[in-house]
Parts: sequence; structure tokens; C-alpha cells
Amino acid sequence: MKNSEKVYCGPEHAEARSLLYATGHLGEMLGKRPLIGVVNSFNEIVPGHFHLRSIADAVKQGVAMGGGIPLEFPAIAICDGIAMSHRGMHYSLPSRELIADSIESMVISHGLDGLVLIPNCDKIVPAMMMAACRLNIPSILVSGGPMATGGRGQELLDYSSAIEAVGRYKRGEITGNELEEIALTACPGCGSCSGMFTANSMNCLTEALGIALPGNGTIPSNYGQRLALAKRSGIRAVELVTENVKPSDIFTREAFENAIRVDMALAGSTNTTLHLPAVAHELGIPLSLDDFDRLSGITPNICKISPSGSHHMDDLYRAGGVAAVIHELLHNNMIHGNCLTVSGKTMSEQVKDCPVCDSSVIRRVDDPYSAAGGLVVLKGNIAKDGAVVKAAAVCKEMLRHKGPAKVFTSMEAAVSGIYGGKVRKSDVVVIQYEGPRGGPGMREMLTPTAAIAGMGLDRDVALITDGRFSGATRGACIGHVSPEATHGTPFSIIQDGDMIEIDIPAKTINLLLEPVEIKKRLAVWRCPKPKIKTGYLLRYAQHVASANRGAVSE
Repeated sequence: MKNSEKVYCGPEHAEARSLLYATGHLGEMLGKRPLIGVVNSFNEIVPGHFHLRSIADAVKQGVAMGGGIPLEFPAIAICDGIAMSHRGMHYSLPSRELIADSIESMVISHGLDGLVLIPNCDKIVPAMMMAACRLNIPSILVSGGPMATGGRGQELLDYSSAIEAVGRYKRGEITGNELEEIALTACPGCGSCSGMFTANSMNCLTEALGIALPGNGTIPSNYGQRLALAKRSGIRAVELVTENVKPSDIFTREAFENAIRVDMALAGSTNTTLHLPAVAHELGIPLSLDDFDRLSGITPNICKISPSGSHHMDDLYRAGGVAAVIHELLHNNMIHGNCLTVSGKTMSEQVKDCPVCDSSVIRRVDDPYSAAGGLVVLKGNIAKDGAVVKAAAVCKEMLRHKGPAKVFTSMEAAVSGIYGGKVRKSDVVVIQYEGPRGGPGMREMLTPTAAIAGMGLDRDVALITDGRFSGATRGACIGHVSPEATHGTPFSIIQDGDMIEIDIPAKTINLLLEPVEIKKRLAVWRCPKPKIKTGYLLRYAQHVASANRGAVSE
């Protein structure tokens, strides 16, 4: 018996049918056609979501064409770029849990049989997958797609160009008018920002996981193919209900390993190390930083999309997209080809006719940018449980670095210090108390990292934090330090001038301080009082797990 039959069919459920009739639904279809929830994160603020009404309309056409009844409802969506430099960033990562919880509430309360998930940015993509896994009803995801690459004259631009331009302006390298021209042209229209930032990283990984149809990660937002993909996803949602294919059939241990492999090949956002474990957690599948580290070591980096390189998402699309990346990895025995996908085909069947079309964008496995993947997990006395760096976006000079600490206890203080000239060449900027609990909310540190780049220090200065980074971050920026500063570890007691040694090839990060001095400082250390003492963030801080475990709520 379908979920909808339990809620709406039979004489004992006449009152539920009455309320459904009030919205214009036909009684003769109830119990005969599946009710498909269409979860739409449309809003009029975020460019990645501004156009999702048209995607939802196409999905609903597809559901109807497939013989189902589409029922649309909303989800919130926070833009990390807009929330970046102020209190709003505290809410971004925690919104992942709110979205998952709200979808769970809507589906169970209203007896839905299947889901089409329509996200497009950062936290919304993993949140919707978390909800699908928790509910374990037939589900498929179709995103809004990446925006076009921006440009000014012969210069290609994207969101990271705009935020780094602030530093260039403060240095006097560009005028106020030039800064505004970059702001006007960096993000030219709707869609997720055009680099391999968190939104596009996660949308690409939905294909690798098998929860989305081919093309979801790279078909541009303004292409007719994007609407066609939405219609096919709607049709397929109904078929998944008929076939009783559930997320637990798709999201296997092997599927997550495929996603990590593709993540490393693409040099995706460091935020994937938060989101993939959080999705796996919903199905009881353990996924740790050690898994990322292990697979990164044996997976070559074959793409350099902004901010790691000069290519953008439209280049990846023309080169064959995620399917071509999977095809290349599969033919080198780096993908579990027998994993089931929402198309009904195995991964091998799905990508068998998807070769690489442009080897300058998607390199061959035997000619990679590096033999290891784009992300590296570092460990040492600063980060016993691990820290993460996008090694593909680190210049060669900064792969190994030793320098004095410049310590700040908030993002705002760090930005002020960088722009105020307090940070000098060879320094290691340390930002404490920005973790999941200490932030609270594990804010993105793109503003300070962009300030370092904009001030021309990205080849001389490293940054370490228990916060996280935007996918647009580049440079020797090491985040997700675990345990975070609120736990009272060597990371908590770093002081100005302490020497820190970072060795990315060796995967180590250490505070060069005698154990007796570390012990002495820890004996007098006291955890600061919470920065936010009311509302949702207080509750979140009381239940959130460490970053190395995906910052899940427990």
C-alpha cells in the first residue's frame, strides 16, 4: 500500500480527502496515481534559485506525463555569498538541518509517495538528499544548473573574482568604478556560481551518487536541456515509485566511494567533506575524513575548474560533463560500475557512451594535474582528528610552510587585521572559535581568504581555522580543524608568534611548541562563553557534532 493510500483512501479518511478536494484534486485519481512531492527551493533573493519556478513547472509536467500527481511545496535557501561577511553566515550550515527536518515533516504529514528535489546551492543540495535518505521513499534530484561565466573585456570573471576585487581595491590596484564594473559582470544571471564552488561540487556529486540523471551537474541554467532534464526527472519519479527504488538502494557504501573519487578528480569544494558524511549518516553508513584521505591518495586530479584553474562549469559541460569524468575513471578501475542509479541503469551502463570530448578540460588519468586528488586531509597536534585543504588550489610555494602565528578569535577580527596591515609575509593566520559549536554554525572564511589573495599575500601567508571555506577559496587555507577550539586542544591555546609548520605533501600540521608548554597553557585555558545565546543557533550548538563527522546534529 502506498503512503498516500494510508492517508487519503477509505471511509475513515474522508476528512483528509475533503481537504485535498479543496485544492482541486480529483477523487477518481486518489489511490490510483502516486502523489509526488516537488520540493522547490525557489526564492527571489538567491540567483541560484531565482529561476526554479520554471524548473518546477517542467518537473510537474513530467510527473503528470508519467501518470503521477505533482504536489509542490517550498524549502528555504540561504545564499552563502550574500551571507558571507556578517552574522548571517552563522545560519548557513545550520540551515541544512532545518531544510531536511522541514521536508521530513511535510512528506510524513501529507502521505507523499515519492519526491522530486529541486535545489541548487550549497547547503540545500545535501539537505534535500539527507531528507530523502531519512524518509527512504523513491526520490530523484534535479538542480537549477550553473550560471554562465562572467566577463569584462577579455577577462573571465566569477563570484570569487568579485570578492577578491575588494582586496585589490583596498590596495589601490583598481578604482571604485572598476570594482563596481567587476561586481556588475562577475555573476551575469541565474544559476549556481560558475566555478567548482560548493553548489556545483555537490550538484556534480549527485550524478556520481546516482540520485540525479546525467547532466544535472553541468547543463547550464539557461539551456533548454535543463528544462528537458527536469521533465525527464518528473517522469522518472513516477517510475521509481512503481519500481519501488528507494534512496537506500542508490546510496550504498560503493556509491559514496564513487562520489569521493569524482570529488577528488574534480578538486571539489572542501565542504563536500561535511556534506557527504552527513548524507551517509542518515542511512547509518560510516563515512569519515580517513575515507576521503585514502581515496584522495589513489585518485588523480584531472580537472582544474575555478578557483583551482582557469576553466569554468560551461567548459566542463562542453568537455562531456560529469559523465565523461566518471567514464575516464571507470575505464581506469576507479569507479564501482555496478552501482544502481535513478535512471534504472548501472553506473557503467549510464556512462558507456560518454567519452571525454576535450582533454584540455578533462585530462586523461595517465596525464593528470597531480597523481593525488584535489583535497588533502592533514593531521597533527593542531588537528588530531583532521583538517582539510583544497591542495589543487594551493600554489607550489605554499605546499610546505613554516611561520609565526597571527591569532584571531573571529572572522571579523581576522579581516580587519588583514586589511589593516597586521598580517605580514610568512605569517600563519589562525582563526579560532568558528567551528560548528564555537561559531556557532561553522562560518565560511572566504572573506579573510579573499582578503589575503586581494592583498597579494596568497603566495606568502597560510590560514588555519576550525571554520570552513567557500568552494571559491584558493591558497594555503586549512579548515575544519577537529576537534574545534571549544574542545580545549593545542589549537585552542595558540598565541601570536608561535611557530606553526604545515606540510601538505606529508599531510601534517603542527604547533612547534614543547609538550610541557602546551600542557601548561591547557591547564589555564577556559572555553569562552557562547557568542549567540538565544534561538535556533543556541539549540544547534548544543547538539552539533565535530566537523570531521560532518557537523551532523545528534
